[in-house]
Amino acid sequence: MTYAKITGTGSCLPGQPVSNTRLIAERGLDSSDEWIIERTGIKARHLAEPSVCSSDLALVACQKALEAAGRTPGDVDLIIVATSTPDYIFPSTAALLQAKLGIDNGSPAFDVQAVCTGFAYAISIAEKFVRSGSTRCALVVGAEVFSRILDWSDRGTCVLFGDGAGAVVLEGSDEPGILATALHADGSHHGILSVPGQICGGQPTGDPFLRMDGQAVFKYAVRVLAEVGREVVTAAGITVEQVDWLIPHQANIRIIQSTGKKLGIPAEKCIVTVDHHGNTSAASIPLALDESVRSGQIRGGDTVLLEGVGGGFTWGAVLLKL
Repeated sequence: MTYAKITGTGSCLPGQPVSNTRLIAERGLDSSDEWIIERTGIKARHLAEPSVCSSDLALVACQKALEAAGRTPGDVDLIIVATSTPDYIFPSTAALLQAKLGIDNGSPAFDVQAVCTGFAYAISIAEKFVRSGSTRCALVVGAEVFSRILDWSDRGTCVLFGDGAGAVVLEGSDEPGILATALHADGSHHGILSVPGQICGGQPTGDPFLRMDGQAVFKYAVRVLAEVGREVVTAAGITVEQVDWLIPHQANIRIIQSTGKKLGIPAEKCIVTVDHHGNTSAASIPLALDESVRSGQIRGGDTVLLEGVGGGFTWGAVLLKL
């Protein structure tokens, strides 16, 4: 039987970190460093220059992941990019990334749009390709430039988000890697987190900025993250106590702490990078995974629970062994 296993990780953060103090001064926000940290746990984030697109960040993350896996772009026969901030309306960011990597073997490349759950969706899809035997080596990427869709006069949202990309190489293996996955959506809750606009006749219509009901999102997110975490652990035939690390979507520290508590996973097993990355949407989970692997915190053989939740409303989890 063929399994799917992560063999390399990589990430990219644009420019230098932007502290809360600097952000407040540059954007003229009615806020404070203490207020932001207390409510979100965020101390800094990275913001891409106007000329930098999601595919540019994805390219660097993929190059690092391929190097870590001992692979070259020519080995890749599938690219899936999770993003809510694509370079173009079309073609897909995955197709643009494929070209930037110099891959010309005709292999499939496509985007997945599930907002902050995007990486969980993408890796779940890629796993099916690998286990079917149709894919040998996949690049799975979360890449975002969320700073492009923020209303900088709305202090309740603009301080939360950052830009970045994270990638993994997923390959066929004789040993289990991806142990269980679960994906969900409920479109009836679309109103609590959305960018309710589009382009028509060359002009934005509706509201082109991110809008969020923070309290509603918090309550919904904590509940479904706990539920889906238990779902994949049960599906894999293990207990929560056997999970070595929890990497939840890095939305804010309160959601992370509440999710860990509901699952019964102690704080020392919860990976937190939101303090210096902010919420990077689909990039947040692979960014946190790469940082933890490269620092030696997460090691080969560890059992890791990845969880995402985002606009749609979408949520999902991936249980894996590195």
